[in-house]
Amino acid sequence: MTTEELQDRIAASSGWIQAVKSEMAQVLIGQETLVDRLIVGMLCNGHILLEGVPGLAKTLAVKALSGSLDASFARFQFTPDLLPADLIGTMVYNPQEASFAPKLGPIFNNLILADEINRAPAKVQSALLEAMQERQVTLSDHTHKLPEPFLVLATQNPIDQEGTYQLPEAQLDRFLLKVSVGYPTKDEELAVLDLMATSAPTYQTKTVATPEQVAESRKLVNQIYIDPAVREYIVDLIRATRQPAKVDGGLKHLIRAGASPRGTINLALTARAAAFIAGRAFVTPQDVKDMAHDVLRHRILLSYEAEAEEITTDLILDRILSKVPVP
Repeated sequence: MTTEELQDRIAASSGWIQAVKSEMAQVLIGQETLVDRLIVGMLCNGHILLEGVPGLAKTLAVKALSGSLDASFARFQFTPDLLPADLIGTMVYNPQEASFAPKLGPIFNNLILADEINRAPAKVQSALLEAMQERQVTLSDHTHKLPEPFLVLATQNPIDQEGTYQLPEAQLDRFLLKVSVGYPTKDEELAVLDLMATSAPTYQTKTVATPEQVAESRKLVNQIYIDPAVREYIVDLIRATRQPAKVDGGLKHLIRAGASPRGTINLALTARAAAFIAGRAFVTPQDVKDMAHDVLRHRILLSYEAEAEEITTDLILDRILSKVPVP
């Protein structure tokens, strides 16, 4: 397939994206970056961790997405007393047949909202980890495939740490993106006030796309061209997180561990998705830079010196992006 042919197919296949954005905008004011990242997650078949204080419409955004895509949706409020069976299901004894039968849990939906995931104990997190990585659930000696598409959209509150369990690095690495959700602008907050300041706000969105359209778009995303120079740029960025002193001497003692090869793969994949959303058949260095913070934010472990000086991974990524030569 030539670049021109791929460009035409992208134009024909990507119409659902603008339709979904327009429909979500009916109930969600602002948060364009959050909506874009949710669509990137759909295109890349990857899970997303949303971090922000309560009340920033994280739950509303996920509900609006599921409604506009005709996808099934389930929400879990994670608490310290949650059990794996509450999430994935269990085996139930049938006395008439003297046998056990699986009772599948609510995780068997297309979109899963894991609210305050860092409040879940280790056993629940490990059960969710299998579902996220393998896209299957094991009950007794039987394995059950999860529906397609299957996306976990997890939220955590960065402020309140009482009664929380820090997510292990292995689980954090399973998230395609970690999106930092910020406060709206003044104009956006005024619009939120006009729309939502009622005792019966309307959250309903109508279906404007299907999971089949998303699956078709994923095939095209995988065919988007990445120039060898851009591929090398992606690898240079990842390697700079492992050996930061080579690009900036001031970063030498600030990073304890850099991004893994999964970070390299996900940065390339999300850059392709960004190009697809923009209607292009090729990836630009700007696509890579646009996705770098969300892909790498949770894959860099800071040193004790960085934490003591209150230096964030975003500040470190800003410095790395400013130092690594752009092709």
